[in-house]
Amino acid sequence: MAFLSLPKLLPLTICLSLSLFYVQGARGEIICEDLPKEICSFSIASSGKRCLLENYAGKAGDTEYQCRTSEVVVERMAEWIETDECVNACGADRNSVGISSDSLLEPQFTSKLCSPACYNNCPNIVDLYFNLAAGEGVFLPDLCQVQRSNPRHSMLEILSSGLAAGPVSDSPASIVAAAPSSELSSFAVPPSADAPISS
Repeated sequence: MAFLSLPKLLPLTICLSLSLFYVQGARGEIICEDLPKEICSFSIASSGKRCLLENYAGKAGDTEYQCRTSEVVVERMAEWIETDECVNACGADRNSVGISSDSLLEPQFTSKLCSPACYNNCPNIVDLYFNLAAGEGVFLPDLCQVQRSNPRHSMLEILSSGLAAGPVSDSPASIVAAAPSSELSSFAVPPSADAPISS
């Protein structure tokens, strides 16, 4: 049996170490702060926390953007970069700053969110807006039902009509990026996986 001498073992050890390092790096751990702004919004880090786009004043006085990790935890999803197909199908905006329910006040957005192309195929975006609607006291499937029967109805009209499923906050467009994860992750599973919307 032949034994490798120490000088011959050293290159082999270095090679194995570098291979192991490369494999760990290639696993693709997603860290929000490492993502470019073009894919930040609607992404989920390996930790299960949502990424959000923040803006700040740059040195020259112009607006700069950076991707940050929010405190919003997504159950059952991690390491998710949303596809352009879903962003387009749902009418979402990759350049949206923060995490906000503002879009739910726009009937055009709600119509696209509730469309079968989005609701049945884009669980990440549906989950986000399901929880944002719930935070405003509205059950997303009910909002979608009203939207299908009367496309001009907005969430604001639903809130003011008393059709909302629960208590309504003082501000219908509150930003929840800093909300404790327990508040958002405690809602029921969005129905997209169980009850597809028919066209």
